[in-house]
Amino acid sequence: MIINGPNLNLLGKREQEKYGTRSFEEYLKLLKELYPAYTIDHLQSNVEGELVTHIQEAGFAYDGMVINAGGYTHTSVALADAVAAVPAPAIEVHITNLLTREPFRHTSLIGRSCRGSIMGLGLDSYRLAIEALRVIRQK
Repeated sequence: MIINGPNLNLLGKREQEKYGTRSFEEYLKLLKELYPAYTIDHLQSNVEGELVTHIQEAGFAYDGMVINAGGYTHTSVALADAVAAVPAPAIEVHITNLLTREPFRHTSLIGRSCRGSIMGLGLDSYRLAIEALRVIRQK
């Protein structure tokens, strides 16, 4: 399950110099083609409480989660608690390198509950997160 937070519904339209010109729906189609043996579902919300619900549901229903919490990465104790509360391993992803951005973005509240973090590699961060979950699942 891929869970995207606020403003990620605008990929391909917003700040193209940072986030590129491809929409997430276009990239998701590519991911599904690359991994036909896996069911890859996607949820996006701009609402914190909805994201908590998605994480709680996915964390018991899926073998793994890829989470890009967007701006909630730095502010949401509720999302961090949700990730910690479920058994499915999570990989945190960010399209940009948070460490090269504003200082408040250098801290991730959800990261400590994730198995790993991938950032700064554009949309390919999602593919790499799926690869990480494949390795975790094989262990």
